[in-house]
Amino acid sequence: MTFQEPARLVLFIVVAAVAVAYIAIQFARTKYTLRFTSVDLLKSVAPRWPGWQRHVSAAFMLLALGAMVVTLARPARTSRVPKQTGTILLAIDTSGSMSATDVAPTRLVAAETAANNFVTGMPKGLKVGLVQFDNTARLLVAPTDDRSMVTSAISSLTLGGGTATGSAITQSLAAINALPPDAQGKKPAAAIVLMSDGSPTIGENGLDPIAAASAASSNAHKAGVPVDTIAFGTDHGVVTLGGQEIPVPADPGEMSQIASAGGGKSFTATSGSELNSIYTHIRNTVGYNTVKHDITGWFVGLAFLLALAMSAAGLFWMQRIL
Repeated sequence: MTFQEPARLVLFIVVAAVAVAYIAIQFARTKYTLRFTSVDLLKSVAPRWPGWQRHVSAAFMLLALGAMVVTLARPARTSRVPKQTGTILLAIDTSGSMSATDVAPTRLVAAETAANNFVTGMPKGLKVGLVQFDNTARLLVAPTDDRSMVTSAISSLTLGGGTATGSAITQSLAAINALPPDAQGKKPAAAIVLMSDGSPTIGENGLDPIAAASAASSNAHKAGVPVDTIAFGTDHGVVTLGGQEIPVPADPGEMSQIASAGGGKSFTATSGSELNSIYTHIRNTVGYNTVKHDITGWFVGLAFLLALAMSAAGLFWMQRIL
């Protein structure tokens, strides 16, 4: 639960003050009675006075005041509502380093499994596309609502050579820009989710690999398309080439810079389960809208019921409303 006017919760100080004053008065009344009254004589002539029951009305009153304070703060609850329109472009690194076995069974196989779970769990209203990148970037599936087409393409990914990260982002943005506008003439919201295990190794448009990736990510950001990145793998990954082991550590630092340039968020996963969790988080972020629902009426009703309970308790035990 959240509050639309949280500053008004300071009024709970007033409720607390009333509670303290009530308790103080009860202690003062007890001391006065013991000091100036013969208790034995009082018991013989005075009518029976309720014990703890006389405090019930006061308790209900304090609770009703608390509910009123919450009402003034305008409470609200949030819920996630699936987006009805939008596009997600999933860019997956298939460079040679994705054959490393530091993530069982290999980085690529674990990435395929997590990506398939990501796609199948997407809200129906969203279109999903797929870009594969190694030496070059290729659009395998244009944004579509056919989930089976995307998952089939993911499951058939094959390893290549280098890491053309900048080209992957450029291809993803081009696929998004190729989509027609909606009935109101607006482009649906879109995002790029780029998964890679290392630094870019292939440049674009005369730029070095890292500059090309940053420039492409910045272009996406300017077009209103955030780029979220996932650095996948550990720092002790190796691949074997020509009988020689070559270290291929993941590079979360470079992936973070790409996300920063693209106005997105960066994540790091060192296992298949972590990658699944990250994809779930991204899906909940880009696939759903968070909607606030005002629940002030609930607390108005609660305050009313507590006021009724206060009156009923007073009439039952004290023969008066308060």
